[in-house]
Amino acid sequence: MYRITDVVKHLLIINVLVFFGTMLLGVSSAYLGLFYPTSDYFRPYQIVTHMFMHGNEMHLFFNMIGLFFFGPPPEAVWGPRRFLFYYLFTGFGAMILYLLVKTFELQYMGASPQIVNIPMVGASGAIFGLLVAYAMLFPNNVISLIFPPISMKAKYFVLIYAGIELFMGIGNTYRASLGGVAHFAHLGGALSGFLLILYWRKFGTRL
Repeated sequence: MYRITDVVKHLLIINVLVFFGTMLLGVSSAYLGLFYPTSDYFRPYQIVTHMFMHGNEMHLFFNMIGLFFFGPPPEAVWGPRRFLFYYLFTGFGAMILYLLVKTFELQYMGASPQIVNIPMVGASGAIFGLLVAYAMLFPNNVISLIFPPISMKAKYFVLIYAGIELFMGIGNTYRASLGGVAHFAHLGGALSGFLLILYWRKFGTRL
């Protein structure tokens, strides 16, 4: 029987409460989203708050579905402290790659200076980190998709998904796109999760 684990449960509650709480209070997600550090709208607290904000109900729904299905198995293996550290680590990893790519776009790709005033919101980077964790812990488990209606092993699913994100991210960079999906944030979460698991496997952890 499927069992939701403690940290996953609390993360689900926090994300949902923050989303609907800000709506009820009339607080725009932009204030809690992450702006580029040179933006007049940047505030240090956004480094944390952006991971718990979502642009709309569908954005929240799909991220929470990912957390619900792919979070409990790694938490059951690692325990709550190690799992929470991993989740936050991949969220910050997503942020770092996102900011590095934005810097590259501004300095070398001729991107509009206005991109510094477009915030990044969402837990997607950390969710991609969880996908990587699931694939590395349970590589041969089969993931069945509703749309498209296909099934494949977790290790192949994550590799294909990462390839699509890289392709779409590079396309957005060359178009100097304003707004939209932060594909490199997704890749940052996946990459930081992959590297952290490799580190743990080689050196262990005290968590």
